[in-house]
Amino acid sequence: MLKVTSISFKYHQNKPVLEGFNFFLPQGEHLCIMGESGCGKSTLLKAIYGLLDLNDGKIFWKEEQILGPKHHLVPGFEKFKYVAQDFDLMPFISVSENIQKFLSRFYPEESKKRTEELLEVIEMTAFAKTKVKNLSGGQKQRVAIARALAKEPELLLLDEPFGQIDNFKKNALRRNLFGYLKAKNISCIVATHDKNDALSFADKLIIIKNNKMVANDSPRAIYKNPKEKYIAALFDDVNELTLNNESFLLYPDQLKITDQSAMIATVLKSYFKGSYWLIEAIFNDQKVFVNHFKELKTRTKIHLKISKDS
Repeated sequence: MLKVTSISFKYHQNKPVLEGFNFFLPQGEHLCIMGESGCGKSTLLKAIYGLLDLNDGKIFWKEEQILGPKHHLVPGFEKFKYVAQDFDLMPFISVSENIQKFLSRFYPEESKKRTEELLEVIEMTAFAKTKVKNLSGGQKQRVAIARALAKEPELLLLDEPFGQIDNFKKNALRRNLFGYLKAKNISCIVATHDKNDALSFADKLIIIKNNKMVANDSPRAIYKNPKEKYIAALFDDVNELTLNNESFLLYPDQLKITDQSAMIATVLKSYFKGSYWLIEAIFNDQKVFVNHFKELKTRTKIHLKISKDS
């Protein structure tokens, strides 16, 4: 189990980047960390990996305390692997050689088999002999993930792991990677802006705002009952409505267009989303968004109802 207890960190005399973080992660579970840019996601990963000296608090993996650079000649906890956004690959050797670099030379057959297995996980088998310098940014990102998995760490830390990967590859890679980690009982922490990383694959979700934790629960619980607009907006467009002196936070699919209701809005614009249209409208001087099955013309009057069971 990873146990993070009351940790805080700041660079020199600046404002704290992390303030009072408390959480735990059982072996084999996956945690997603979300929040706007600059909120402290990457700093938290670095602190957990042991790249920073904390100002306050402690971090433990099982019974072993994770300490920073002041305590280690080579920073970084040996049972973890951390994939940063810069990848740090060796550009002039092949994809396979980058992965094998972290495997034993005394067991070449096992090393070869392990490399082939990881190439399948990241869907890069066809590029096994390609030099890394000739790969795209997204392909390099996939190689960095495979290299981190070479020795099967107990905890994998990923910073925006799919940020440079094309959408048509991203979904399959997510399924492959997180399925592989679950099968191997490898814990994982992902810092991301992508709601799909959290909603589909995480066991737990932490939301960071202004360098503090503002939510820590299951992704489903946080999505269904966001405490504030900031949290809801990480997942989708969000409507902040006031009706009869009561405030509501609603996703576009929680408003429905109906034949008759007291909520009458005027269409401003329709946005094509593939399987549906996102309708932007104005209601009581409040801008609202609602999903609909067809395009609506500007200035069309529509009746709305709240449908929070969606």
